[in-house]
Amino acid sequence: MSRVLVVDDEENIRLVLRTFLRKHGYQVETAASAEDALALLDRFDPDFVLADVRMAGMSGIELCRELKARRSTATAIVMSAYGSIDLAIEAMTAGAYDYLSKPFKQEEVLLTLRKAEERESLRRENRALREAVREAHAFEDMLGRSEALQKVFRTVDKVAEYTTTVLVQGESGTGKELVARALHQRSPRRDKAFVPVNCGAIPEALLESELFGHKRGAFTDAHADKRGLFAEAHGGTLFLDEIGELPLALQVKLLRVLQEGTIRPVGATRDQDVDARVIAATVRDLEREVKEGRFREDLFYRLNVLQVNVPPLRDRKEDIVLLVEHFIERTNGRLGTSIRGIEAAATKVLLDYRWPGNVRELENVIERAVVLADGDRIRVDDLPERLREPVDPIQTMLDSGELSIKKTARFMEETLIRRALDKTGGNRTAAAKLLEISHRALLYKIKDYGLK
Repeated sequence: MSRVLVVDDEENIRLVLRTFLRKHGYQVETAASAEDALALLDRFDPDFVLADVRMAGMSGIELCRELKARRSTATAIVMSAYGSIDLAIEAMTAGAYDYLSKPFKQEEVLLTLRKAEERESLRRENRALREAVREAHAFEDMLGRSEALQKVFRTVDKVAEYTTTVLVQGESGTGKELVARALHQRSPRRDKAFVPVNCGAIPEALLESELFGHKRGAFTDAHADKRGLFAEAHGGTLFLDEIGELPLALQVKLLRVLQEGTIRPVGATRDQDVDARVIAATVRDLEREVKEGRFREDLFYRLNVLQVNVPPLRDRKEDIVLLVEHFIERTNGRLGTSIRGIEAAATKVLLDYRWPGNVRELENVIERAVVLADGDRIRVDDLPERLREPVDPIQTMLDSGELSIKKTARFMEETLIRRALDKTGGNRTAAAKLLEISHRALLYKIKDYGLK
């Protein structure tokens, strides 16, 4: 039985609606004011609130706003003898589902409730379907249905149980730490510590002490013994983020730890055994760093026993809608907002954008849009201006500072193919002529780039 809370300062209205709705199978409670209705919320937990607009004290529209602020699941329907289009719009903006003009026939109330019940039923089904989709494509704290990310999930699942070092590579914001945490959570070490450290965020003078610890008196301000991060991660996992920032002198000491399984704190005279699985991550091309003398070749090969490459968001755009829904729900829960979705035009803007900051940038954009949105759905105007401005993707790639001819050429080729297909409406023969390549070569490249 659906629960209905009738809020009206006219006793006769309350009595009539209570009798009529109970007769049609509803559980009904009544309140003479919005304040009394709010006091009843927790005890009665209504599915629907029928509220008069004009009441002494808090109005029905103010009650709708309060229900929305409290993130109540009740559907609000307002009633008024002073009906107008402006009042109806104000009520809807405040969060009301529908508007009834007094005097009304009792059947009108019943029909409005029945429509609201159908809508709620559909919303529940949609939520259940979204949750099922999310669970089907969730992997620890990561989310994605794209083949590129599913490949990452399969690799993590396969290598997690081993103690071998893993090198996680990917652009900033792609979720390298999430991959490292997934490796830890799916390993036999899951009950021990996961210790993350950003090698680029700690001053070089303190980095050795942070990693390996120190003995009292080893240097100025070393007033007591200190356990290093390797010792903190004993039995668990040490995640070395931005490993490419590690100074050469410390690279030698890290290599020794990985080879011998021992550490020597600063100022100590004896080695200590340590059992910590090392997962390293970097945005840098370590092979190039090795060639240019900024990273030790022997350490690179020791770290690169198993490699996980996290794809950038622009290469898995089919994950964007899934991530947007997830970030909206998470932001609602954290900030108390009640955004229900995103308009199709805004979704298109997100899909067309290149996302240089990857998933982290998308999360920040959605949080900003949720805060700025006036209605219950994110619109194009709620998105940052940089996303809405037309951009030249080739120029964006050149401006990014990327110097790899191989990567840049591949990106430019994919972009030109996309443009040719768009211009020809998907006609591959015509597109091949525009690109001045054979039809067979175009088909191969379309498959290679995963284009549709």
